[in-house]
Amino acid sequence: MKHDNPLLNLKSDHRLNAIPFPLFKTEHFLPAIEEAIKVAKAEIEALKSNPEAPTFENTILELELNGELLGYTANIYFNLLGAESGPEHKALAQQISPMLAEFSSAIATDPQIFARVKAVYEAEVAGKPKPVIPEDINDKEAIKAAERYRLIERSYTGFIRGGAMLNEADKKRLTEISMEASAISPKFSDNVLNATNNWELHITDPKQVEGIPENSLNAAAFLAKKKGKEGGWLFNLQPSSLTPVVTYCKDREIRRQIQTAYSCRAFKDEFDNQELILKTLKLREERAKLLGYQNHADYVLSDRMADSYDTAKAFLEKIYDVAYPVALKEVDEVREFARQLDGLEELMPWDMGYYSNKLKEQRYAYDPEELRPWFKVENVVEGLFVVAKKIYGISVKQVYDIPVYHPDVTTWEVWDKDDTYLGLMYMDLFPRETKRGGAWKTSFQGQGMHRDGMRRPVVSIVASLTPSTDDQPSLLTLNEARTIFHEFGHALHSLLADGYYKGLSGTSVLWDFVELPSQIMENWLLEEEALNLFAKHYQTGEALPKELLDKVIAAKNFQAGMANVTQLRYALMDFAWHTADPASITDVDAFEKEVTERFRLLPAVDGTNISCAFSHIFAGGYSAGYYSYKWAEALEADAWSLFLEKGIFNAEVAEAFRKYILARGNAFHPMDEFVAFRGRKPDPDALLKRDGLL
Repeated sequence: MKHDNPLLNLKSDHRLNAIPFPLFKTEHFLPAIEEAIKVAKAEIEALKSNPEAPTFENTILELELNGELLGYTANIYFNLLGAESGPEHKALAQQISPMLAEFSSAIATDPQIFARVKAVYEAEVAGKPKPVIPEDINDKEAIKAAERYRLIERSYTGFIRGGAMLNEADKKRLTEISMEASAISPKFSDNVLNATNNWELHITDPKQVEGIPENSLNAAAFLAKKKGKEGGWLFNLQPSSLTPVVTYCKDREIRRQIQTAYSCRAFKDEFDNQELILKTLKLREERAKLLGYQNHADYVLSDRMADSYDTAKAFLEKIYDVAYPVALKEVDEVREFARQLDGLEELMPWDMGYYSNKLKEQRYAYDPEELRPWFKVENVVEGLFVVAKKIYGISVKQVYDIPVYHPDVTTWEVWDKDDTYLGLMYMDLFPRETKRGGAWKTSFQGQGMHRDGMRRPVVSIVASLTPSTDDQPSLLTLNEARTIFHEFGHALHSLLADGYYKGLSGTSVLWDFVELPSQIMENWLLEEEALNLFAKHYQTGEALPKELLDKVIAAKNFQAGMANVTQLRYALMDFAWHTADPASITDVDAFEKEVTERFRLLPAVDGTNISCAFSHIFAGGYSAGYYSYKWAEALEADAWSLFLEKGIFNAEVAEAFRKYILARGNAFHPMDEFVAFRGRKPDPDALLKRDGLL
C-alpha cells in the first residue's frame, strides 16, 4: 500500500527502486522520521519479547535489519542537509537529530537487548579462535562465517561502548548527552556555511585583479552578473573562488582581505562557534568518563586500527620530527625569494600561496594553471572511469532516467566485467549556497542484506569544483581533479563491496582505515600511462604534453615539509582539544594558539581562528580522528609501492586490492586485510620516503 508521505515508501516506481527526490517536500521529513521511529520501536519490541532463546538470526541479524525505513528517511534528510537544503530544512535538524540520538541510545542501553546480544556473543565468539582470511578469498562460506563472527563481536563491543554496562542514572545521562551533542553538530555546520556564504568581495578596478588567471576572472565576472552586480568581479570564500586570488593576485591587500576572511569564519561574528566548541568538548569528555575512559581521545582510539591515543600520537610526532625542520627551510626559501623579487619585508599568510607559486614557476618552469585546459570536468570524469575500467574491469555508464534532487546532479550505473550490476552513483560537483563547502562521498543505501534480500549500494559524490560560465566549460585545477579521484576511491569502496551484512560493508570500516581506498586512487592521476587515456586539451584535443607532465611530477614533492606540517597541525590540535580537561579551557582562541605554536611557520594574525570552522572534528566524524588522514596515507604509500613495482594496471595486484581491501569492508581487522594484500605489515617509513623527506 502506497503511503501519502512519499518518504515512507521503501519501494518506488522507478527502475532500480531509485529515490523519487522530486516528490519530497520539507514538510514531509519530520512526520516521516517520527513514523519511521515508531516502526523501528515496534520491531525492537518484537525482538525483546521473542520467547525463543537468543540466536544470531533472531538477535544480531534482527538488530542489523532494524529500522530500515528510519535509515532510509534519515539518510535522505541528512544527505540533503549537506548537499541541497534551505533554512527550513536546516532548522529541522534541531528536532530530528536529538530524536534519532534518543532512539539509538535507548537501544544501546536496553538491558534486555544487551542480555540477548551477550548470550549470542558467549555462545559463538567468546573464547573461540578469531577467523583468519581464507587462503581462497573466493570461499563464500568461509567469508560468511567470518562476517558472522565479526558482526557478533562488533555488536557486543558496540553495546558496551554505547553504555550497556552502566547503571540506570548513568544511562539516562548518556542519552541526554547524545541528544544534546546531536543538536550542536548541525548548528556548528550551519554557522560555518552561513559565515562562508555571508562574505563577498566585489571588485571593479582592473588593477586590483591583476595576475588572476583569465579562467578565474571569467568565473568571477559570471558570478557578479548572476548576483546582479554592476560589472566587475565577485569573489567569495568557496575554494574555487578563493584559491586563484591568494595564488595569483598581485594586489597584496586583496589577498589579505580574502585570506583573512576565510581564516576567521564563524569566529567572533554573528555565526560564532566558540560556545558550541566549549559545550561539545564538555559533553564528549563527560561521555568518555561515564564509559570508563580517561578522555574523548582514549574513547575514540580504543576502537581504531591505531588501537590507542599513544600509538597515534607517536606516529604523528615521528613525522613532525622529520617534517618541521624541512618546513622551516622551505618557508625561509620563500621569504628570501619574496624579498629578492619584491623587497617584501615580512612574509605573511596571505603571501605564502602567491610567492610559493612564483618560486615553483621559477624552479620547475610551469604554472599549475597551465593544466586547466587538459582537465575539462567531463573529460576528467570520463577519464576516471576509463582508468577504473583498466584497473578493475568495471564500467560506469551515465543514465538519464533517475530522479535527482538538483539539476546539477548526474547519475551513473556501475557494472562489473561480467555484466553484474554493482550499484548506482550520483555526482554533484559544483558549489551553490544551499550546499556546504568541501567534498565528500556519502551513501543512500549500503550494500548487503536488507529485509527483502541482498541489495547493491547507492552512493553519491558531492563537491564544490570550479563551475562553468556562459562562455567557458568547467576547467579544473590538478587539485580539483585529484578531489574527484579521491572521492571516487571512497565510492569504489562501497560499489565493489561484496559482503553479507551492511553493517560491515564498504566504508563501514575502522575510521583510520577508511581513507586508504580514496587516497590510493589519487595516484593514478599523476601517472603518464593513465593521463594519456584522458588528458586531452578541451579545444584542440591535443594530449597533455610530456614535458608539462614531467614538470608536474618533478614538482610533486615541492614544499612537502610544509604540506605535512599543515596536516599535523590539524591532527595534533584535534588531539589537544580532546585530551585536555574542558574545564581548563575558557578561551577557545588562546587554547588554539597555545597548542599550534609549535607548528607556526608564519606570523600569527589577530582575529583568525582555525577551530571555529573545523567542521571535520566539531560537526563531522573526525573528532580525535583527524590523524586518520596521515595514518591512511602511510598505508596507501606502502600499498601503492606494490602497484609501482608490478605495474599501475597490473591485474593481479588490482584484483588483490579489490578482493582483500575493497570487497571485504570490515569483515576482518584492517591490519589482517592489509597484510593479506601486501604480504607483510606496513612499512612505517613509506610515507616519508614517498614525500622525499627520508
